[in-house]
Amino acid sequence: MRTLVLNAGYEPLAVVSFRRALILVMNDKATIIEHDDRDPVLGIDGVYDRPAVIVLTRYVRIPNVRRVPVTRRGVLRRDAHRCAYCGKAATTIDHVLPRSRGGSNSWENLVACCLRCNNAKSDHTPQEMGWALRWAPQPPRGAHWTVRGTERTDPSWEPYLTLAA
Repeated sequence: MRTLVLNAGYEPLAVVSFRRALILVMNDKATIIEHDDRDPVLGIDGVYDRPAVIVLTRYVRIPNVRRVPVTRRGVLRRDAHRCAYCGKAATTIDHVLPRSRGGSNSWENLVACCLRCNNAKSDHTPQEMGWALRWAPQPPRGAHWTVRGTERTDPSWEPYLTLAA
């Protein structure tokens, strides 16, 4: 079982094992906010709550802004596997401004695209094809993108992940 770690300001920081979370709690570096009643931890000294969400007692400053790397899987996930041109199921990604014309591999230039639209568009811009994007591509936001491990969420994490979005 995994545990969501929140900073002292209640923004998600990381997902750790329940053992690491329990060590943080026992060393008074964190406090349990949510715990799993069904599965307590048995120790030599007694029974402990299995942490599901903990909050650090001191604020941890993150030195740089977390940036989400651009990946094919990330673009498809951001666009909910829907084609930006026709709205059908997307299996590929497309450069809005083609790479041959100086288009970059950035969140603002990549969209999910179905194979049919991708082949038809080829080396053209949407304006040349008379097409319009259904949404403006932009970098993803929220804890689901910046904190590793939150894609397999525990239901007890939901209120804390939506606060950060």
